[in-house]
Amino acid sequence: MKKPITDTLRHIGGGIFMDTASDQLAELVQAVETSGKAGKIVLEIAVKKTTRSGAMTLTGKIRLVKPPEEPMETLLWATPEGNLLSEDPNQRTLDLKRVPTAPKAELKTATQGS
Repeated sequence: MKKPITDTLRHIGGGIFMDTASDQLAELVQAVETSGKAGKIVLEIAVKKTTRSGAMTLTGKIRLVKPPEEPMETLLWATPEGNLLSEDPNQRTLDLKRVPTAPKAELKTATQGS
């Protein structure tokens, strides 16, 4: 019976390879959840024979490909001089003024039968 690959992967780097892969998978899941776009994690395992006795060297690499971040953008209006404004220069502005608040008056209680 063949051993599961996870048993072998736990030996790479004394278990650090699997721990790192687990951490990066969680990071990838969070990035995909946030962005709604796909990403991937690539696990690469290289195997080479090192001696005539049959010993093998396993090398593990992990590559995390997060979804691309959305570019930051804003909406600005151009002036004839080539400047950019945060408010539309063709939009009229209203001359709004603050209305002073009246002092709070004491509430009166109505009595029944008076």
